[in-house]
Amino acid sequence: MGTITRSFANNIGTSGILKAAAFNNASLNNVTALNAAIPTGNMVLISSQTANNSASISFTSGINSTYKEYQFWFIDIHPRTDAQYFQFNMSTDSGSNYNVTKTTTLFGPYQYEDGSAASVDYITARDLAQSTDFVFISIYAIGNGADESLAGSMSLFNPASTTFVKHFISNTNAYETDNVAGYSYNSFSAGYGNTTSAVNAIQFKMSSGNFDGTILMYGIK
Repeated sequence: MGTITRSFANNIGTSGILKAAAFNNASLNNVTALNAAIPTGNMVLISSQTANNSASISFTSGINSTYKEYQFWFIDIHPRTDAQYFQFNMSTDSGSNYNVTKTTTLFGPYQYEDGSAASVDYITARDLAQSTDFVFISIYAIGNGADESLAGSMSLFNPASTTFVKHFISNTNAYETDNVAGYSYNSFSAGYGNTTSAVNAIQFKMSSGNFDGTILMYGIK
């Protein structure tokens, strides 16, 4: 007992606080909440969802006035049906309907693996003009090959505003194969939901069929 007491006493600092050496495991494995004084950074993970042969992923909670910007990160988005487009829509009624009127634009560069072709495309057929349709995030289709997928991010700005329209910007990259070769294409999509109602839900899906992949939703302080 004396040895244990002396060991314990040796690990107490002059201010009466236990030294770091007194702890064998300094991780936060069992901590359920951090003190408000501890900085957690400006990018806060709100939720994460993983599709497994799913028709869609919907975020119906957590989108509110807490943050002025919400970011969605797409990890290995992979369609089960070949040659599909990744899309999204917004809701003002907590996900009962995804039919916000939108005006959007979309362009993107591409490069073939074998270097046979490279260019930048703007395809007006992918744009929306005061439409309630789903927005194209990818300018070209995504393949369903074992190694084909899309990744990237999208920002939605001030969705809780009841004064302004709801702007968004997305930047993604995808791998696709066609009759010529495999190629990489970068898609830049942007636009706004033309509503002054608060947007409180968002849904992601393929133009047809199910998909796999993970989507993370962050709030930006």
